[in-house]
Order: sequence, then C-alpha cells, then structure tokens
Amino acid sequence: MRPCAMARVALVELGCLCYMIEFKNVSKKYHIRRFHKHVFSNLNFVIERGESIGICGANGAGKSTLMRLIAGVEQPTTGTVNRSMTTSWPIGYASCFQGSLTGADNARFISRIYDQPEDEMISFIEDFAQLGPYLHQPVQTYSAGMTARLAFGVSLAINFDCYLVDEVTAAGDERFRQRCEEALMERRDNATLVMISHDPGTLRQYCRRGAVVYGGTLVFYDTIDEANEVHHRLQMRAA
Repeated sequence: MRPCAMARVALVELGCLCYMIEFKNVSKKYHIRRFHKHVFSNLNFVIERGESIGICGANGAGKSTLMRLIAGVEQPTTGTVNRSMTTSWPIGYASCFQGSLTGADNARFISRIYDQPEDEMISFIEDFAQLGPYLHQPVQTYSAGMTARLAFGVSLAINFDCYLVDEVTAAGDERFRQRCEEALMERRDNATLVMISHDPGTLRQYCRRGAVVYGGTLVFYDTIDEANEVHHRLQMRAA
C-alpha cells in the first residue's frame, strides 16, 4: 500500500478524516503579457461529501477556472485548497487526452496514474462509451461527440469521491445522453457532484444546492432554484 493510502486508512480508523474540499482565502489572477485578469478574491467555502452543487454564472465569470481549482488542475495565486476527497478532473475538459495515442492507450495511462486495473477500466469504457473500433484509433481522429464519450467513460470508470461536470451532458446522441443521466444520478446519490451548466433545468435535475459566480465572488444558496433566480436577475441587470 502506498504511503498516502496508508495514512488515509489510519485517519479513517481513528475517525479523524473529514471528507471535504476547503478553500481558504483563495484568489486567482492571470498575467499574460499585457493581459491581466483578477478572477477571484478571497474565496472561503467548504464542499462536503454527499453534496450536489450547481454553479451558475455568465460566460467569462470564472466557472471553469473554479472547477480547475477544485480539481487541482490549476493552483491558486494566493490562499490554499485542501482536499480530503479524491476528485475527478472536470468532465468535458477533453484536452487532457494525448491526440496521437488511441483512446484505449489514453485510458491505460490514466489507469496507471490512479492505480486502477487496466483491463477493468477498458472493459467499462467499451461498454459505456460504445466507441467500437474507434477506441483503438488515435484520439485526434475522433469527433467532438466521440471525445466526450471517451472523457465521460474514463471519468466514470474511476470511483472518485467527488465528480466535476462541465456542460458535458449536452454531448452525444439521445441514447448516450440517457446513459450519462443515469450514471450521474447514481454518482450524485453515492458521492459528491459539482456541475456547471447554462441550462437551469439540467442543474435542477442533478443538484440540490446552488452557487453563483459573479464579480470575483462565489455565493452559495440553499437551493438550486434560488441560485438560478439570482443568476437570472444579475444577467437581466447586466443586459
């Protein structure tokens, strides 16, 4: 057993491990040549295991940046993000795949990173994504829908404590969307789900709690309907 896994088991046995993601005074700024953007200032919040949270916000408000910070894909400029839950990458962030490798080879590489059985992972992806022979072709030959199928299949093949979803439910045909819906409902009921979508109905379907990204802040609400209403009012005011 790896040292981090041994420490995790010891904490569980002692009853000291609290499953959560905690932001402490997190700020995020981008400085690229003459471009400067202050995305977030001093975010403080906790996501606990078992929550389902829908994130609302206008284009460019920082929703995807927030997801990358939660996942650990990006680091905050200042502040800290503490995780005691295993967290998926943002599903829909398809650029994580190496285009010259096949879908199966990408999956094998990811299975080694997350210490998952390769054969079981490939079998799950074959059944869920239903890419047929394309699973063994380079990802750079895939359509956007096929890449979304692979991304979703790889993500769901790993038992994360927290799943991050970024608009991917809109991808694929009707049958695949139905499979995605069923899989997400199962994960929502057994793990933590954080979702971004511009569709209020989608957020209402999966999420119980809501949050709004606006002006460098993140405000949480007890229900997704309240968050959707606040987001709508802010959009009307901006218009």
